[in-house]
Amino acid sequence: MASAPQEALVNADAAPAPPVVEFTWQSPDGLTLSGREWPAAKVAPQSATPPVPVLCLPGLSRNTRDFNEIAHFLQCCGHRVIALDYRGRGKSDWDPDWRNYALTVEDKDIDAAIAKLNLDRFAVLGTSRGGLHALAMGLRYPASRMAAVILNDIGPHIEMRAIHRISATLGHHMKNDSHEEIAAKLEHTLGYQFPGFDKADWLRLAHQLASEKDGHVVMDYDPALAHQLASLDDSTPTPDLWPLYEKLTDRPVLVLRGEHSDLLSPDTCRRMMESHPNAALKTVPGQGHAPVLWDGETHKTISEFLKSV
Repeated sequence: MASAPQEALVNADAAPAPPVVEFTWQSPDGLTLSGREWPAAKVAPQSATPPVPVLCLPGLSRNTRDFNEIAHFLQCCGHRVIALDYRGRGKSDWDPDWRNYALTVEDKDIDAAIAKLNLDRFAVLGTSRGGLHALAMGLRYPASRMAAVILNDIGPHIEMRAIHRISATLGHHMKNDSHEEIAAKLEHTLGYQFPGFDKADWLRLAHQLASEKDGHVVMDYDPALAHQLASLDDSTPTPDLWPLYEKLTDRPVLVLRGEHSDLLSPDTCRRMMESHPNAALKTVPGQGHAPVLWDGETHKTISEFLKSV
């Protein structure tokens, strides 16, 4: 039977969580980019080392709201948590040149944020595209800086059928009459991957993806982002990202895979576990690409993983 997301588990004895802080930083080419920070709550120390800060990187067209629940949970556990909006997403400036919506450009934006935030040692939680950034960051940040990586439904091999599915909807239906309209579209296109979701879950997801602007509910990304995938077809070679994954074998990795994911296959996960001496896999039941990080069991898995860092 399909399972719905469980409620998050927050320690009732935890200190009150400090308010979320919104911040901006400048990209190397002058755009104003946006992020959110969940300052660490004061908790009784359980080890000599304070909980590692966590940098959250969202998916291709997603934004910092995707991390609200997991960030609040980790904040209450004593972690400083930061999430970034890439250029053209969330509250960040749109780029007038869509060709700059590229991993290699966004890498520099992320590095600028890390410098502004004075992140010395941190873990990365990357969903989909955010996980691709985490793989690339292994070349720039040694284990002494980027101490651990959590890959949310992403790995060194990507199933192209999932990219085609995403490409077919990216940049379409940007303006809607209500969040309910978006929720119905999400259920129609993704219901088979999230069979346990009810109407309230789809509406909750719609509120993460879109916001009210000028009397409409608009998806929170630049539709020009779709150009990045428009040229892909079945003849496009799948990039070989295994060398990047091998660079992470000197630090712990947690892989989250949605049970019904069409982007991260069980075979890829199996190879990831076999080729990494300190990797762990958590399958999120009843969910597809990408797990929404709402449920208490996933929160507990992430928290326990970070305690070992």
